[in-house]
Amino acid sequence: MPDATSLYLFIIAALLLLIVPGPCMAIVTSHAVAHGWRAGLAAALGITLADVLMTIMVSTGLGALVMSWAPAFDLLRWAGACYLLWLAWQALKTPLTDTETKATQASMRKIFTRAMLNSLLNPKALLFFMVFLPQFVTVGGSSVTSQLMFLGLLLALIALIFHCLLGFCTGRLHGRLREGIIFKRLGAFGFAAVMTALAARLLLLNSPV
Repeated sequence: MPDATSLYLFIIAALLLLIVPGPCMAIVTSHAVAHGWRAGLAAALGITLADVLMTIMVSTGLGALVMSWAPAFDLLRWAGACYLLWLAWQALKTPLTDTETKATQASMRKIFTRAMLNSLLNPKALLFFMVFLPQFVTVGGSSVTSQLMFLGLLLALIALIFHCLLGFCTGRLHGRLREGIIFKRLGAFGFAAVMTALAARLLLLNSPV
């Protein structure tokens, strides 16, 4: 485990990073507003699983191995952008009368998977874990691998709490907007716009190498 000073600095840095609007916040809020607070929680859990998987990749050195392959960054970037654009298209072509009936266990699993893939197909997310976590490793302490694993899991836990609260709060808007065709259509367009914006953001990323 890192020393107390490094741990305090890590928690503060993690909280500051979480309150800055980004792709994960957009995924949680857009799903929560469109489908309710349960969808926000499902998205939060999907992001958490992606965080845990990226923590394992960084701790074992697999992340560095993946990013050392030159085409990896662009392949992840284009795959992520195509997936987000597909989600935008699905939102626009879904019948409005389906809005409430889709808030089922099956759709929650889909939202969970969407959020997870959104993080895993974002090369900047993996690079962030590779750059951010090692800064708080205590030299001369326990093994680097165990410290990286601990820090990554702690970050995932902090992010889970933050995103769950965010999903629950923004999901309350769903109850106010779910009545009426106009609001439902605006919700679908809003969700599609967020997914398209995230896709454009991925396409405009520059490779760090």
